[in-house]
Amino acid sequence: MEKWLVISDTHDNIPMLKKLPEIITKYGITRIFHAGDFIAPFVMPYLMFDGIEFIGVFGNNDGEKLFMVEKSQGKVKVGPIEIDTPYGKVFLMHEPYALDAAIKSGLYPFVFYGHTHKVDIRKEGEVLVVNPGEYCGYLTGVSTVAIVNPETKDVELIEVGHVDR
Repeated sequence: MEKWLVISDTHDNIPMLKKLPEIITKYGITRIFHAGDFIAPFVMPYLMFDGIEFIGVFGNNDGEKLFMVEKSQGKVKVGPIEIDTPYGKVFLMHEPYALDAAIKSGLYPFVFYGHTHKVDIRKEGEVLVVNPGEYCGYLTGVSTVAIVNPETKDVELIEVGHVDR
C-alpha cells in the first residue's frame, strides 16, 4: 500500500529535516511531495531517499534554482505541475494562486500546496486538498507534515516537533 508524505516550507531547518527518516520508516512512506520553499540546494540530501519517489516545486523563497535542479536530479520543477500516479493526478504548487481552479477543474483527485504556513486539509467533493502547514515551524512554532493514504484519501497530520521562535 502506498503512503505519501506531503511536506512544505522546510526553509533550511536542518534539525527538523534530520527527523524525516524516522517518519518515513514509521509510516512506510513510498512517495514524497514537496510544495516548495526548500531555500537552498544543500537540503536536498535530507529530502531524497533511495527507493522513495520524490517530486517538488519551487517556492517563492527558493534560491540557486539551477543548482537545486541539479542536486534534486531534476525532481524539483517550476510549478504548478501535475503528476500522474496510480490513484489519479496530483496538482502540486507552492502559492495557491490556482487552488480554486484546480479544485473545480475535476481533473485532479489530489491538490497539494504550501506557502501559507497554515494547515489546510479538506475534501471538496472528490478532491483531496492538502496544505501540510510548515515543516520549518518558524511562524507557528510547530513543525507538521501530512501523511496521505491515496487509496482511501485519508490524511493524518503529524506534529514533528516544536521550534523555538
